[in-house]
Amino acid sequence: MFLDHLTLHLEAGHGGAGACSFRREKFAERGGPDGGDGGHGGSIAIRANKALNTLNPYRNQRTFMAGRGLNGAGSLCSGNDGADITLDVPLGTVIKDAGSGEVLAELLDHGQTVTVARGGRGGLGNNNFKSSVNRTPRHTQPGEEGEIRDVDLELKLIADVGLVGFPNAGKSTLVSRVSAARPKIANYPFTTLEPQLGVVTVDELSSFVIADIPGLIEGAAGGAGLGIQFLRHVERTRMLLHLVDLADPVTEPEEAVRVIEAELAAFSPVLAAKPCWLVGTKVDALQDDSRRERFEALCRARSQEPLFISGVTGEGIRPLVFRLGKALLDTPEA
Repeated sequence: MFLDHLTLHLEAGHGGAGACSFRREKFAERGGPDGGDGGHGGSIAIRANKALNTLNPYRNQRTFMAGRGLNGAGSLCSGNDGADITLDVPLGTVIKDAGSGEVLAELLDHGQTVTVARGGRGGLGNNNFKSSVNRTPRHTQPGEEGEIRDVDLELKLIADVGLVGFPNAGKSTLVSRVSAARPKIANYPFTTLEPQLGVVTVDELSSFVIADIPGLIEGAAGGAGLGIQFLRHVERTRMLLHLVDLADPVTEPEEAVRVIEAELAAFSPVLAAKPCWLVGTKVDALQDDSRRERFEALCRARSQEPLFISGVTGEGIRPLVFRLGKALLDTPEA
């Protein structure tokens, strides 16, 4: 199961207490204070790792506690620092404070790391408080408490092109034709239950990443079908392809475009404003030429050249890939 949102409970380590100690060697009369400092508590950091693509490693463990710092000791012995913890997450993970909703970080680059719970500072031993007027200090500091916080992790996949459209519009078929990804394909709605990524090769020097999300239906913003829970995964795409099934005997092209665009706008104005190309699919099964003509009119109204593909015959797919590769060169990063 694809896991893209969860809450973790994090407890950084407490710092160790400073020691109160005095030298007691046989020939060291009035040896003075020698209490060592406490060790620092361990911190908890979150790191982006390109080898991961879901939050599934945290399905069964949601609580993490870093090590405590050890107390100081005599003979100026400092306590050991507590062990730090680093949690790996996929690129594109947004980290928020669960209480306030504040965004703490967005991890977009491999190896990018942010400390989200800091360990407590170790306390000072009595050796630090000696002075000319206080030769035998008995004052020490306790260790500070480590941070305790709950953080929300929300994964937003990073891709160049996002596919949207009704269920069975041909999104998974297109991904399987242009990349090595093998999403489930069947002749019934909602065969795609989780986002799929594929790497598309344009030529020897260039490629891009395409993202397929489960199909949308009218009312998705209100929870119908699979809702809009996966639309966050196309928020970071640079452009969208809206696939319209021209062979659908029930839904007219104009209605399909209206419904999907309304759901995108309901989810996010930013998402609705992204560059979006209409692509007519399943032209091999098209029996009513008027549907093709009306789709062409929709494209011309957007000042867009009509695009048609067939996942069965491969018609129009390579030209579409080349057009996308060229368009992405002029499209800024999301």
